[in-house]
Amino acid sequence: MTYTEIRLADQDLDVEDSGMHLRRTLRHGIRFITEHIPTQRSVALGMWIGAGSRDEEAGHEGSTHFLEHLLFKGTRNRSAIDIAEEQDFLGGDFNAMTGKQFTAYHGRVFQDDLKRAVDLLADMITSARLDREDMDVERGVILDELAMYADDPSEVAHEALPAAVFGDHSLARPVGGTKQSVGALDHGSLLEHYADHYHPGELVVAAAGAVDHEEFIETVIDALRRHGWELDGTDTVPRRIESPLSYSLSDRRIVQASEQSAVVIGMPGVTSDDPMRPALIAALTILGTGSSSRLFQEVREKRGLAYSAYALAASYETGGLVAMAAPTSPKNADIVAELMNDTLNSMVGTVKESEVESAYRRLRVGVVFDAEAAQQRMMRLGLAEVATGRLISMDESLRRQRAVTRDDIEQVLSQLVVNDRARVVVGPVE
Repeated sequence: MTYTEIRLADQDLDVEDSGMHLRRTLRHGIRFITEHIPTQRSVALGMWIGAGSRDEEAGHEGSTHFLEHLLFKGTRNRSAIDIAEEQDFLGGDFNAMTGKQFTAYHGRVFQDDLKRAVDLLADMITSARLDREDMDVERGVILDELAMYADDPSEVAHEALPAAVFGDHSLARPVGGTKQSVGALDHGSLLEHYADHYHPGELVVAAAGAVDHEEFIETVIDALRRHGWELDGTDTVPRRIESPLSYSLSDRRIVQASEQSAVVIGMPGVTSDDPMRPALIAALTILGTGSSSRLFQEVREKRGLAYSAYALAASYETGGLVAMAAPTSPKNADIVAELMNDTLNSMVGTVKESEVESAYRRLRVGVVFDAEAAQQRMMRLGLAEVATGRLISMDESLRRQRAVTRDDIEQVLSQLVVNDRARVVVGPVE
């Protein structure tokens, strides 16, 4: 069958998406989702754990990201240098990422190397050594990583924004934790976090490219069993849905020595399945994506107040946020903040049909170009399983974005401009 939108539940799927074959299976508590792309000679694969920073215990912030680092430090079967050498031998395109809702370990290899890549990731997932000594060494690396981001006012502002909009909700936590929480994190709590979340019921395995669905499943199951996981009788853990987002907007000023300030304005957004989300994305494209966007023109081109100015959105099942941002000189921070607010407010009633068409053409590029990359298609599959619970075809995504009208955009803008707004400014005091 073909599909437009699939609500992912406990059933097998076998569908077509623009000539590509999509399969999904649950087996031994593990969710498998693959997409065969006939023209590919490589496979992008990912092993996803449905736990992110939202799932951490109070006082243990940063545990999930810490585990991501430690899984590369060695297993019962491979040392850290063994893992590094094998990744490079297979092509070096391996990495990991931690988000608010998930952790993913992924890579892209030639089809002939798929079994070795699966074995490597399966070993890391199931048999991480997690030695206390490795934790002590890696703590310094993570603290350096946090320090690197802390030196960038834009990074600090964006990290602080969710708390300025969502208050103390679990989605407001910084993904990497803080210097204090990482410094205080103990070995025992990290082992508990691993035991709680790294098991078959939390695992999603996704692949896209030159992959055969059934053969891939057997390869993964064989590797997981070989490295010690008991798979018989395992139940899938239901995908977690956050508690409703309650908005508690506040202004935050973070003083730090730097040559630049970062200004971010945040406000409530929409849920991930809100029917008006395509209109919101189109509105934000007109507002702050590309050199013709309203923010770029007003802040940079007309006044020269910043190198860049942009808008973005984050959506979850129970809420979301919208943001405008610009890095600028400290003396201009307040001016830029007011200008961004004024630019958004002035859009109501002034959107042109030519802007609607331009927004669609830019958004179309993102949908189609991503669909042409196996890595992006694998990411789309994994995120559907662990984060959104639904899979929308490329054709349907394009159709929904194409259907957005100027009236739809005006409706979204009318709702945005009456929302309360949070302001985060990071930089020196002027």
